Amino acid sequence: MDERKFETLFFKLRWLLAPFFFGLIFAIFALLIKFLKEMYSLYANLFSASSDQMMITILTLVDVSLLASLILIIAFSGYENFVSKFDIGEHVDRPAWMGKVGFSDLKIKLIGAIVAISAVELLKAYINTGDFTEDQLFWKVIIHMTFVISGLVFALTDFIVYKSKKS
Repeated sequence: MDERKFETLFFKLRWLLAPFFFGLIFAIFALLIKFLKEMYSLYANLFSASSDQMMITILTLVDVSLLASLILIIAFSGYENFVSKFDIGEHVDRPAWMGKVGFSDLKIKLIGAIVAISAVELLKAYINTGDFTEDQLFWKVIIHMTFVISGLVFALTDFIVYKSKKS
């Protein structure tokens, strides 16, 4: 097999990634079921739930929404960056970020969403402190701070790369 044929085959094999990104869309369906279950719980217990229970349920809804949005961004931008561009023209509902999120942007969005999700989980643990030991809360804070620091390091690295390309 000559080099040109190998490179053509290798280039076409990028389509092996498509099922992964398509599978992420199915993960959003699973999150939708979780979201609907939490919504049902919220309204079924509207008058009997404590304020803390209501906040936990609402924070869970926020958490699931953030995760679903993150998965959609990863699926769309991953497909566009690694497989093929979407050929939908200038559709009125086309998200503004679509086609503009590169790998570096995706990495920052990913860590940002992870930090946000971690913060929501930490807030839920703070509200339900009775359900956790001091050690468990300590480790939740450590893990959250690790995500925050990682996000700052990613952002700093991207800033340095951007500055070096600019000069």
